[in-house]
Amino acid sequence: MPMPTQVPHTGIAKSAPSAPVVFVVDDDDLMRAALQRLLVHAGLTVEQYASGAEFLAQAKLDRPGCLLLDVSMPGMSGLEVQARLNQLRLGLPVVFLTGSSHIPIAVAAMREGAVDFIEKPFDNDDVVNRVRKAIARDDHKRSDEQDKQAVVERLNSLTPRECGVMELVVAGKTSKEIARALGVSPRTIEIHRVHLMEKMSVPTLAALVRMRLMVGESSSHPWSCEHRDAPKNFPKKPG
Repeated sequence: MPMPTQVPHTGIAKSAPSAPVVFVVDDDDLMRAALQRLLVHAGLTVEQYASGAEFLAQAKLDRPGCLLLDVSMPGMSGLEVQARLNQLRLGLPVVFLTGSSHIPIAVAAMREGAVDFIEKPFDNDDVVNRVRKAIARDDHKRSDEQDKQAVVERLNSLTPRECGVMELVVAGKTSKEIARALGVSPRTIEIHRVHLMEKMSVPTLAALVRMRLMVGESSSHPWSCEHRDAPKNFPKKPG
């Protein structure tokens, strides 16, 4: 069973959902206990698990924090745990614990997305510093993901025509070029630009471009106008 430990006398509720958690997964009871004492003393919340399978089955993996994971464990190895987390598309930062003979494995793990590895025996201050860096990395990533989701919500508020105009604006087209492409007047395009800038809450065209690129194809929140009416289907200006 997981053994959550909260630093006493902090004045912070133990169940605060936003508090980062350091998940310690190691089959060595003494190592888990030592890491827990160290990290709790540093003011961090810790949950410890004796195996990768136990961790995956019992831990609430959507919480912020990081994972201290032993490379070599009986049963499910650290690399297999990492692979499972990748399959689940969980962004929890992984810091591997490794003996000197397992360094090549740890290096391979970093190629698969691990943020760091710590060689045993380790320096206590070094462990705490690296864990804090991993937690900060997770916090930054979560904040970035929230920003991107907010952008998606604004994009979804655009009408099909505003969406199509925005894509052409972001592609570098002028109002006259967009008007010719859509068969409408430049004045109509300017009106749509004003509306989409208001809906996107951006003061400049550069800010609109940056916001649109945030949720491009390489983003974890990809978004496109494909589900809306394409610009070529927009009704042309009469006569």
